Amino acid sequence: MLVQVVKSKIHRVKVTGADLNYIGSITIDEDLMDAANIIEGERVQIVNNNNGNRLETYAIPGPRKSGEITLNGAASRLVAVGDILILIVYAFMDFEEAKKFKPSLVFPNEKDNTLT
Repeated sequence: MLVQVVKSKIHRVKVTGADLNYIGSITIDEDLMDAANIIEGERVQIVNNNNGNRLETYAIPGPRKSGEITLNGAASRLVAVGDILILIVYAFMDFEEAKKFKPSLVFPNEKDNTLT
């Protein structure tokens, strides 16, 4: 049996941009992606702490050490710059493997989204 579990989580990052005219996705500082073990194109669930919106899109890397968190395309309508988000990635794995699995949890600096 396969179960779906949290693989990666970036907890409480601040939205730095919203670009309606980009073709979908969320741009994430590549340092944050590496720390959370998220790869380019991977599906990301986004939870907006400010307004309760939840959505899914895919990750694209942003410049390192930039702290960039930009929602692109239609998703940009569900956030405002300054909103606080939780980014979650899930993985399917064998039930026994899942019991032992430890997700990558990242808690960046909330002021500028950098790793502390």
